[in-house]
Amino acid sequence: MKLAVVGGGSTYTPELIDGFARLRDTLPVEELVLVDPAADRLELVGGLARRIFAKQDHAGKITTTTDLDAGVAGADAVLLQLRVGGQAARNKDETWPLECGCIGQETTGAGGLAKALRTVPVVLDIAERVRRTNPDAWIIDFTNPVGIVTRALLQAGHKAVGLCNVAIGFQRKFARLLDVNPSEVHLDHVGLNHLTWELGVRLGGPDGENVLPKLLAEHGDAIADDLHMPRRLVDRLGVVPSYYLRYFYAHDEVVRELGTKPSRAAEVAAMEKELLAMYGDPTLDTKPELLAKRGGAFYSEAAVDLAASLLGGGGSPVQVVNTYNNGTLPFLPDDAVIEVQARVDHGGATPLAVHALDPLYAGLIANVTAYEDLALEAALRGGRDRVFKALLAHPLIGQYDYAEGLTDRLIAHNREHLAWA
Repeated sequence: MKLAVVGGGSTYTPELIDGFARLRDTLPVEELVLVDPAADRLELVGGLARRIFAKQDHAGKITTTTDLDAGVAGADAVLLQLRVGGQAARNKDETWPLECGCIGQETTGAGGLAKALRTVPVVLDIAERVRRTNPDAWIIDFTNPVGIVTRALLQAGHKAVGLCNVAIGFQRKFARLLDVNPSEVHLDHVGLNHLTWELGVRLGGPDGENVLPKLLAEHGDAIADDLHMPRRLVDRLGVVPSYYLRYFYAHDEVVRELGTKPSRAAEVAAMEKELLAMYGDPTLDTKPELLAKRGGAFYSEAAVDLAASLLGGGGSPVQVVNTYNNGTLPFLPDDAVIEVQARVDHGGATPLAVHALDPLYAGLIANVTAYEDLALEAALRGGRDRVFKALLAHPLIGQYDYAEGLTDRLIAHNREHLAWA
């Protein structure tokens, strides 16, 4: 089995490598290719990756290349984890929206739109090159914004599934609180990427006992603290919202906070510099503890599980993924991409049935889906007017003067990445 990781020079890649090494019985990788245009980073990350495999007695071969076509040739699955423009572009995404009094964040709001505009054309080009080389390969997308990117891939006819680590993070957290094995915890996880709610927490399987009320009663303070939301809100909802919902439920409070501290991108950039220095140490053969602060917790386990199921191996039969709606949420078009539990096998992902949603959640999902429609149109076709309409439709913006100012700033800060600009 051959896998390719596009964006393999990421400082987060050793976490993925560690997962491949530990879970080799689930996903027996024979060849792993790390692909990245940044040769200097690739050398450091690739060296540590090989040492991790050797340390854990993994017989698989790890190679590195800056040549995309060579790297993906013959791959059974291609994992996408790229960041167009790097942390410098992310830093802009997180700062210039604040000038208009709006959230500065890399996956939602105006910053999220900027990332989508930069990313979708690049990902589609990569996917076309994968298809030319190996049309049977699966594409697993971890590149944000996952929902929009996955929809672009699916609409172009690619064999693609989107992946996020939010659900597996909640699964592991709830398992610790309940003192059970994570495999026993199944989530009623519903929504869009980075716009989800845990409507139930079930033991033993998708139809098992719902212990969410018990969790909230016994551990509500800890859960609310992790979300940076008040306990009273979580209790009133009776569900666990993703921490990304704080951008919607406490927008003005978050804007004030973001204006008083360095951006997350600045923090990550400093962390990456330190990590790369560590990776250059030829005696290092395990992922460093600092990597846990980098973000993307449990991504490696989720990626292994998904790849194993898609490639006919021993992955979990039910996983939380991003895939076509196909009637699962009846208030959305079939070609909307949703994030829910799905049955996953070599044929792809089929969402499980979802109970009728409260309008409190369905309304916001429908609104953000409409924004994503417009965002994808802007990413595919370009044009200032399309950017403006997408921003105007976003529930975190929604005022024409904000949308005008944000449109000007988005284009000014991303002109080098926008062919039409």
